[in-house]
Amino acid sequence: MPTPDPRLRVLIPAEKVQDRIRAMGEQIGAEYSDGELYLIGILKGACIFLSDLARAIPRPVRIDFIGISSYGKGKKSSGEVKLTKDLDVTIEGADVLLVEDIVDTGITLSYLLHVLQQRKPRSLRIATLLDKPSRRQRPVDVAYTGFQIPDEFVVGFGLDYAEDYRNLRDICVLKS
Repeated sequence: MPTPDPRLRVLIPAEKVQDRIRAMGEQIGAEYSDGELYLIGILKGACIFLSDLARAIPRPVRIDFIGISSYGKGKKSSGEVKLTKDLDVTIEGADVLLVEDIVDTGITLSYLLHVLQQRKPRSLRIATLLDKPSRRQRPVDVAYTGFQIPDEFVVGFGLDYAEDYRNLRDICVLKS
């Protein structure tokens, strides 16, 4: 469904997003066959992707959330990472899949990986809906990627601009 907002251009339609999430879920389910699997969603952006991904994984999963911020209300990362909500569970000895909406500079994820590695999970990997490798400032190994996208500011499917547009089903480019 086209968006009525003239500042938005659909980059990835909702149907394509859902098809890719189903494929990612099947792959993750095949690669994690035993033990506790925690999906740790990074708030707020990853909540919609995490929900759909959890339902697409054909095995039991546990879900928790962690809050972290480096953007504030702007379109560019501030470079300063702040933990805004910690986990409610212990992840020691568990397989952990850190679920992110978009991997951009890698600053936030490299910080978060360091924090979570200290908690001694059995494994710690990343699943992201979107990846912008051209913007990477810190190396980040992403195990599961939905889509690689160009260096454009995107919203929808959990991604926002100043808390708006998260509920769009499509992933859209927000024009300046």
